[in-house]
Amino acid sequence: MSGLVDRIYECAFVPELWPEILAELVQIDGALSGWLCISNGSVIRWSASSQEARHDLRPLMESGWIPRSERFNRLLRAKQTGFIPDSILYTPEEMRDDPAYRDMLYPRGMGWASATAIALPTGDDMVIALERAYDQGSAPPAVLKTLNELHAHLARASLVAARMQLERARAATQALALLGIPALVFSDNGKILAANPLIEALSGFISWRAKDRIALTDVRADALLRDAIATVDQDEAPSVRSFPVRNVSSTMIAHVVPIRGSARDTFSRCAAMLMLTPVTRPEAPSVDLIRSLFDLTPTEARIARGLAAGQTVKAIATESGTSTNTVRWHVKVVLSKIGYSRQSDVVALLNGLRPPGCANDP
Repeated sequence: MSGLVDRIYECAFVPELWPEILAELVQIDGALSGWLCISNGSVIRWSASSQEARHDLRPLMESGWIPRSERFNRLLRAKQTGFIPDSILYTPEEMRDDPAYRDMLYPRGMGWASATAIALPTGDDMVIALERAYDQGSAPPAVLKTLNELHAHLARASLVAARMQLERARAATQALALLGIPALVFSDNGKILAANPLIEALSGFISWRAKDRIALTDVRADALLRDAIATVDQDEAPSVRSFPVRNVSSTMIAHVVPIRGSARDTFSRCAAMLMLTPVTRPEAPSVDLIRSLFDLTPTEARIARGLAAGQTVKAIATESGTSTNTVRWHVKVVLSKIGYSRQSDVVALLNGLRPPGCANDP
């Protein structure tokens, strides 16, 4: 048992080990499979005890069926510490009539579980369920006793993992503050997890709302931010999304940078970082900088830089060997992507983006 406890705490630092822990809990319980789900009403992260269990659970998790089920929510509402059997949550008649049992568990030969819910410091809930065969019935008291001897360790490990992710988010924003960059980290539903003092001081650009939310004071920019939050986890979404944020006297550029891959683990709610950089220098930026900031194609970026450098549409067309109508069409696309309606506004914006110490493109 001591070796298992050590591995449980190791999961706080190496979340890839959770399937192994779930597999060992399955063996203790005599269950067919086990799963772990982090939820705030929808699935944030989940894991399973085996590849077969993961394959079976994937459509139910990805559709949100499991966290919406009555069985899942009765467990949350019970607020009981430790692993409990279904018989604590349901009468036999209720189990027969519940869709979770009737449509999902009984057809798969299951119908009893030992499960627990743990509240995390992120405001989310973690549920661990060990699914037993229907003909086995509930786990006997001795098995539940063994599982509950491990419960405190599971809870501590999950709390440490969640807290570490929040601290990493804070450390990232503070590191950017040292570079003079206002920044914050938000979750997949837009909740602010960490923010540095520089961005907290930007009251002219950011309005702080209830429930750890923000809004940009520039209505058009705020709509772009809302869209970026809604699509941050979509594969087709741009890797970085940048757009201008204006107030009465100045303009900044907002950069929404998704947090993906190894930077996110089972307990991480960090979905993306928002950074704001000032528009200050009256010089045309490089084509590469324009392209990366505003998700433009190479052609669009060259045309945008030409405008910033003072070239006319006719001059850009002559230089590139294309028609003026083609250049005008690209200009319209650039305006749409950057979020302006007037060409003069784009020129003013781009002329302030050039990083210090860089030479102009030829």
